Amino acid sequence: MIIEERDYRIKPGKLAEFIGHYEESGLAVQKELLGHFLGYFTSEIGELNHVVALWGWESLDERLERRDQMMQDPRWLAYLDKVTHLVDQQHTRILRPVGFSPIK
Repeated sequence: MIIEERDYRIKPGKLAEFIGHYEESGLAVQKELLGHFLGYFTSEIGELNHVVALWGWESLDERLERRDQMMQDPRWLAYLDKVTHLVDQQHTRILRPVGFSPIK
């Protein structure tokens, strides 16, 4: 399994709005289309206004296929219209668990 870490820096004062939109109209679509949802987190100490999402994939090919499908779904595109203006920056990393990781 590979892990995708998506880190969004949200504009100050907009974190609750971003999370609300995601819970109401983004999460269900992603869980249906992307598959293995590992978690969703906000920063409490350090650089604030961050949301981190973790997704699991069997391969990079699976990730590409599922994300391409999602980017064509009208429900996802409607969600993006609600939140794009709230995001200041986005960083994505693909992580590979080591042999002793509890997530494999």
